[in-house]
Amino acid sequence: AAPGGPGGEAKEVSLVSVQSDALGSAVTGTGTLAADEETALSFRVPRRIPRISGDLGTIVRKGDEVARLDTSDYDLRVRQAEAALQQARARLGLDPSGRDDTVDPANTGTVRQAKAVLDEAAANRERGQRLFQSGVIARAELDGYESAYRVADARYQDAVEEVRNRQAVLQQRRSELEMARQQLADTVLRAPFEGAISQRIAGTGQFVAAGADIARVVRLNPLRLRTEIPEREAGALRPGLAVRVRAEGAPDEAPGRVARVSPVVDERTRVVVVEVEVDNGRGALKPGGFARAEIVTDAGTTALTVPASSVVAFAGMEKVFLVKEGKAVERLVTTGRRQGDRVEILTGLEAGESIVADPGD
Repeated sequence: AAPGGPGGEAKEVSLVSVQSDALGSAVTGTGTLAADEETALSFRVPRRIPRISGDLGTIVRKGDEVARLDTSDYDLRVRQAEAALQQARARLGLDPSGRDDTVDPANTGTVRQAKAVLDEAAANRERGQRLFQSGVIARAELDGYESAYRVADARYQDAVEEVRNRQAVLQQRRSELEMARQQLADTVLRAPFEGAISQRIAGTGQFVAAGADIARVVRLNPLRLRTEIPEREAGALRPGLAVRVRAEGAPDEAPGRVARVSPVVDERTRVVVVEVEVDNGRGALKPGGFARAEIVTDAGTTALTVPASSVVAFAGMEKVFLVKEGKAVERLVTTGRRQGDRVEILTGLEAGESIVADPGD
């Protein structure tokens, strides 16, 4: 075929047929891509920052270190709490470096000593009762045995309570050690999810208070697209529908799905708000970017399509080239949706017609 006017140089071209493909019925909406999750990171404890690992744009995985505090004070608190715990265990007769805090009060030295005194006082009282009944001792001496027994019993109860108090102190020291260790662990700021740092707020060497923002982390996959669909087109919308998303600057479409559909129609604008979850596994999309979404409401619907390379846009018009008697002939067309490297033809062509595959070559 020889496109061009008379006298133009002949040129070989490839022809393609207009096809009927399953594009599906779709409704279209536009909106701004947003991160599905974004959070400000802060330390739970105060101190100076000797090191910040992340900066603007740094990709992080869940658990990655973003920043770290000076740990000298918190190391001392852990050692102090460990010493206090060992002391509390020793007072109960336990191995200072052991882990088992189980204690039987009856087996502790304090209680055993008080129990021996009580047993002796009980035996003396019983002997005195027999001697009193035999008339060997006076009532006053028996009363002395009774008093000694009651005092020994009270001291025994005090010994048991003392052991229980020491057990409570042991548990308190154990909790204090866990708190000291937690504070030490809190000196490392870690990413709560996989994403990227969108803002660094604090600097190296800065003293920060507990709760002060250090950096912001944004989740990059999936993204969320919030769009508005006219009421007349929203009847077929439901969660789970497939969505084709094309963003400004992105080379390819991104797949998505309808995540949420508003149950009400805005009385002022007569639109329904739809939220789309967009797959950004390739990282080509960025939060804040403008995007266009095609929500497929009926996947079985067919449409005429041609390769996108066969359509030429000029002066606001779109056209393709057919070959008639060895010459290229223009024909104006109206295009619709795009899917991959093919574009929908709304008007201007019929199924089976042949057009130039790439008139720009």
